[in-house]
Amino acid sequence: MSRAEDIFEKLIYFGEDALDEFIRDRQTEEMFIDFKQANSTGKHGWSLSSDDRRNLAKCISGFGNSEGGVVVWGVECSRDINVGDVAKAKVKVNNVHRFMSWVENAISGCTIPSHNKVRNHIICADENGDGYLATYIPKSEIAPLMTTIGNHIYIRSGSNNVPAPYAVIAGMFGRRPQANIAFTLENKALEIIEDSDVDILYPKAADTAPQKYLKISFDVFCENDSNVIAHELFLTATAESTGGDSCRVRFIENNMMANYMGMDGHLNLITKPELRLPPRGKLKFTKIELWFPESIEEDLLLNGVVGADGTMPKSFRIYANKNSLRSFVAKALRSDDTTLLLNEFFAEYMKEV
Repeated sequence: MSRAEDIFEKLIYFGEDALDEFIRDRQTEEMFIDFKQANSTGKHGWSLSSDDRRNLAKCISGFGNSEGGVVVWGVECSRDINVGDVAKAKVKVNNVHRFMSWVENAISGCTIPSHNKVRNHIICADENGDGYLATYIPKSEIAPLMTTIGNHIYIRSGSNNVPAPYAVIAGMFGRRPQANIAFTLENKALEIIEDSDVDILYPKAADTAPQKYLKISFDVFCENDSNVIAHELFLTATAESTGGDSCRVRFIENNMMANYMGMDGHLNLITKPELRLPPRGKLKFTKIELWFPESIEEDLLLNGVVGADGTMPKSFRIYANKNSLRSFVAKALRSDDTTLLLNEFFAEYMKEV
């Protein structure tokens, strides 16, 4: 997840509390965030005011030509001589739902070419309909973006959107659009397996073999969430800690990939040179199986990285400390409702990082 997307998700999840935190911590305007007051009230027409439209256009161009960012509408800034513009106070946007519709109507006409992946979210609204709005502007796959007001090409420099120097513009014209690889975990399953069915995993000793195992399995897929072809897709997965000597992490069903052998519990996969993934295409990397007896002796830690040539990789982690994992496995081995437990496992222990 990019820094800009992380800020946007924080505003969605925490709402006005996130704004209060920005003000309390004196959050500065920086590479990925800009604070604006809204001037559009409807007194001068049923659309954005010229100031708001100009600010929106500059932010779409600046953030879109850089690494993306978030505009928070409804926050007043003050100048700090040491750190720059900092969040000072909340100033509600008049009729925030109407303001959002004006912003969304204006987006396509703010830049050439238009940026079609800009998203808006109302952070909160009071009983009068006044509130705050967040506008998320991801990095554009088609650059450079030029504003239709003034015909400038902006880039983000610190806390400002500044006209791009000639050398930067020349480089942007030569920049090829990049693929964006997203990953999903699908076909999740939770099963209770008798030891007699898994002798190949844990050969029976005289009296030490566990009687039952909890087996959790899932497939790791990737999707080309962009408008260009992706190639040399890869997955690296490492079981840093499995839960104990009797636990197992298995990587299976990856025959379509070139598998570069690593250490035990480490998987290196990359697609063969002739394999390319078209826009919106999906590809299965591997199936991962986690096997746990009731005796848990250490933490579970599984790290994974998914990406493609020339793209920003995406990471995931499955982590559970030994006490939490021991409690979960014991509950699962005695439960008949595997669906709730499966959802609980991924909600509690699976994180994107």
